[in-house]
Amino acid sequence: MPVTKVYPVPTDIQIAQSAQLYSIVEVAHRVGLTEDDLDLYGKWKAKVHLDVLHRLKDRPDGKYVDVTAITPTPLGEGKTVTTIGLSQGLGYIGKKVITCIRQPSMGPTFGIKGGAAGGGYSQVVPMEDFNLHLTGDIHAVGVAHNLLAAAIDARLLHESQLSEEELRKLCPEVPRLNIDPQSILWPRVVDINDRPLRNIVIGLKAGQADAPLPAGATLRDMVTQLPPSTDGVPRITSYDITVASEIMAILALVDGYRGLVDLRERLGRIVWGFSKDGRPLTAEDLKVAGAMTVLMKDALMPTLMQTLEGTPVLVHAGPFANIAHGNSSIIADQIALKLVGPDGYVVTESGFGADCGMEKFFNIKCRYSGLIPNCVVLVCSVRALKMHGGGPKVVPGRPLDPAYTQENLQLLRQGLPNLVQHVENVRKFGVPVVVAINRFSTDTEAEHRLIHEAALEAGASDCVVSEVWAKGGEGGAALAEAVVRASQQHNGFRFLYPLDIPIKEKIEIIAREIYRADGVDFLPEAEKKIELYTKLGYDKLPICMAKTHLSFSHDPNLKGAPRGWRLPIRDIRASVGAGFLYPLCGEIRTMPGLSSRPAFIGVDIDSNGRVVGLF
Repeated sequence: MPVTKVYPVPTDIQIAQSAQLYSIVEVAHRVGLTEDDLDLYGKWKAKVHLDVLHRLKDRPDGKYVDVTAITPTPLGEGKTVTTIGLSQGLGYIGKKVITCIRQPSMGPTFGIKGGAAGGGYSQVVPMEDFNLHLTGDIHAVGVAHNLLAAAIDARLLHESQLSEEELRKLCPEVPRLNIDPQSILWPRVVDINDRPLRNIVIGLKAGQADAPLPAGATLRDMVTQLPPSTDGVPRITSYDITVASEIMAILALVDGYRGLVDLRERLGRIVWGFSKDGRPLTAEDLKVAGAMTVLMKDALMPTLMQTLEGTPVLVHAGPFANIAHGNSSIIADQIALKLVGPDGYVVTESGFGADCGMEKFFNIKCRYSGLIPNCVVLVCSVRALKMHGGGPKVVPGRPLDPAYTQENLQLLRQGLPNLVQHVENVRKFGVPVVVAINRFSTDTEAEHRLIHEAALEAGASDCVVSEVWAKGGEGGAALAEAVVRASQQHNGFRFLYPLDIPIKEKIEIIAREIYRADGVDFLPEAEKKIELYTKLGYDKLPICMAKTHLSFSHDPNLKGAPRGWRLPIRDIRASVGAGFLYPLCGEIRTMPGLSSRPAFIGVDIDSNGRVVGLF
């Protein structure tokens, strides 16, 4: 046993640093990997070569389990701890298991949420490595993304200064693109929550920032009228957080059997802007996709780690589920399913609530991978359901109101429609669902019974109390047994919508069937994009809704299972390389900001070189 349990339960980092880990080579050997299959990154983590897939291509896949959740509070409801604990629980009952999860962004790690390695006695270790740089994949995504951004602005400048003949002589590989500066869609990225970078001006030369605005002119008017200089073409742009990059989405959706070929093709298809005559411009047009692929070459391999109980974990990709598709990579799942074989289990996790990550797991990830899930685990908690019943506001860093720590069956009952709607949504995809109640010490048996009754009545195969935070695999054994039973049930998996229907119809199906909106209001910019994308042939792509994770609706203040509302779509953007369209619902942002007391305040290093304060 790599970790000895003590009570009361210490902090996450204390537990993680007290664990006696297996060498990563030993973890690899236990799932049939050799050292030749690995690129070692020290003793505790290693990259796994994609060649493994071809070696095992004829082996039947294992069972495929997705862990999702009800609509969370700002504190999260233990989805990752349940994912890790369920995997340990499957190991505890003697099943071969591999966990596949995303790499955390350092934005939330240093922001308000903290790390994403699980918690208590259900963690990925070393948790410091997992939550911070790991093997550099996010850095690779950021550099590849910003290389394209730099290439765009360099080309824009050179085309403003050079004749077509001069351009042809200096760079014969790239003909004049005739870029429309106002059409450029590609921001820059950084993996830190940094609110002031949401809207920026670039390309200014010294002194231009001091020019007064003409009467009645906007900042955009002024910027577009400024002449180019050796510092670039002035324009308004922005930064996104790195995990919101289309390149991160591409990394998560590459087919492992095609590997670098698929990656290279997808990067080449990225549409970053338009020419003045309306032609979409791609990374291939700039001849930068090859260099981007080189930067992403090692990032294509998933990273092997372990849980506190030594079960293997494949960590790969990290797209957010509110502004991207929110799932770890197809590659990791493909490798894991082959390694565990027909009697084993692969447990993966979808980001945020089931209306976000799980819907996209089914309609986007499973559509591209061809993999069929056997079971869904839907995580809930008493405190989250009370919040959806109208409980007091939950604020990170502040003590919970007594309404959440004392028995209140009426408040809980009022919040159950949120759970019911999520269970019903899973069943619409034809997959069995097991509800996992993430137990907190203040829960009561009566509260658990109420949730159990509602879950089964809504169509869940089972509802089980999970104690993985306090007890690890032993506390997840009952949940593991329920998942084994559910995975053997009839599976009538189906997509929510076909691809060959109009863009509007696909969006309306998601809004009506998953969110229960009365209808969709397409704002003028969205209407314009629908017309454009249909003309360009992008209308056959799946839909990746970008919306708040704190409500079924676009409004984070609408809790529970709201009815009698309409979904506004203010814009629609195209991630052609990743292979989806993403409508912007309400005021969703792609660059988070830091709170007044961010998590980094507690992070430090002691005199022995050990990280402290990470959680």
